[in-house]
Amino acid sequence: MIERYSRPQMKRVWSDENKFNKWLEVEIAVCDAWAEIGTIPREAISKIKLARCNIKRMEEILKETHHDMTAFLGSVSESLGKESRFIHLGLTSSDVIDTALSLQMVEATEILTQDIKELISVLAQKAIEHKYTPMIGRTHGIHAEPITFGLKLAIWVEEMRRNLQRLTEAKKTIAAGKISGAVGTYATVPPEVEQKACHKLGLVASPISNQILQRDRHAQFMTTLAIIASSLEKFATEIRGLQRTEVGEVGEPFGTGQTGSSAMPHKRNPELCERICGLSRMVRGHALTAMENITLWHERDISHSSTERIILPDSCLLVDYCLALFVSIIKGLQIYPQRMKKNIELTKGLIFSQRVMLALIDKGLSRQKAYELVQQNAMKAWKGNKDFLNLLKADPEITAVLPQPELESLFDYQYYLRHVDEIFERLGLTKAQWKGSITEPTGLAPRAM
Repeated sequence: MIERYSRPQMKRVWSDENKFNKWLEVEIAVCDAWAEIGTIPREAISKIKLARCNIKRMEEILKETHHDMTAFLGSVSESLGKESRFIHLGLTSSDVIDTALSLQMVEATEILTQDIKELISVLAQKAIEHKYTPMIGRTHGIHAEPITFGLKLAIWVEEMRRNLQRLTEAKKTIAAGKISGAVGTYATVPPEVEQKACHKLGLVASPISNQILQRDRHAQFMTTLAIIASSLEKFATEIRGLQRTEVGEVGEPFGTGQTGSSAMPHKRNPELCERICGLSRMVRGHALTAMENITLWHERDISHSSTERIILPDSCLLVDYCLALFVSIIKGLQIYPQRMKKNIELTKGLIFSQRVMLALIDKGLSRQKAYELVQQNAMKAWKGNKDFLNLLKADPEITAVLPQPELESLFDYQYYLRHVDEIFERLGLTKAQWKGSITEPTGLAPRAM
């Protein structure tokens, strides 16, 4: 496990103590099921339910057996008397290990679900707060047309909602148990016992299995974690880009006394977001391993087992950590609306090029001609760092079609933001859901930011 990035709840899920407790839960549930069909005496169950696994003793036995399940069973048997003969009746190791692993993954999913819900809430609040905070939209890293910072965050809200749905579906897939004996034929344990035991554990009995639960289930879970991690990397990368000195529109939290560089005291680096970007790569790598684990020899081999002891705990720990870290980043995010406004003005009106072109087309020009006229003036503005509107006013071909007052009216930032309310309503992000205040539209005059 990656101790540095573990949080208490998730760390407990993947602890050896919890794993062996889950093994014991499965064993007891199976014994209870056997008792219900009359194979095990009912009076033995009360004693079996008191069984315990002494991990220290199990480690001692393991040195001799080199098999963790037989070591586990040896430890459990020592906590019982003659009733120990009913433990593991008709089972193979994977009946217990795979079913218990499903219980662990379900537990982990429940923690991650709460993490995602918290992030959605924090993002939604921040999006609504900055619903009308204008900034430049960028494509290819180049200024395009105005958006709002709230719109950028609202996209993240909707993406995390999809991730929540993905996780919910993955939970359904991995919430399955398997109590079907060696190679899955039920020769030594009837399907009725499997159904009863899985029901007691809150799992669905897999309709068919061989010696193991099929690893496409685990791969779906792992690829879902990888997608969640990739979304977090996407968000973190955007914050990193907006924090660049030349942009300076946002900044991740930076506490008093914090340092960014051992050599340069002025540095304020986006190191939290960079951490998320790095850790997400590990989760994606683990997802690839999970997909490779789908292919096993015949009814089973254990090539998947060694990797799952690493990739499942570590991925859950990492995603749990990254979700919590990004929540703290968003809560403490420093946002600079004035810098956003300044950056919108950098290209001296070039961002209105499409609107001018559409106006010329509306006046009867062909699209090709309108594009040509606007681009000619746009290139002059780029090369000479000149005001785009003034160049258009000085172009007789354009003013012959668009008088100066009409041209000036096109240079209105608010034009691009007129559907913001509708977008937020479609997402269910309304003022009624926000406990704070929303910065209302500023009544922006043409190019008056």
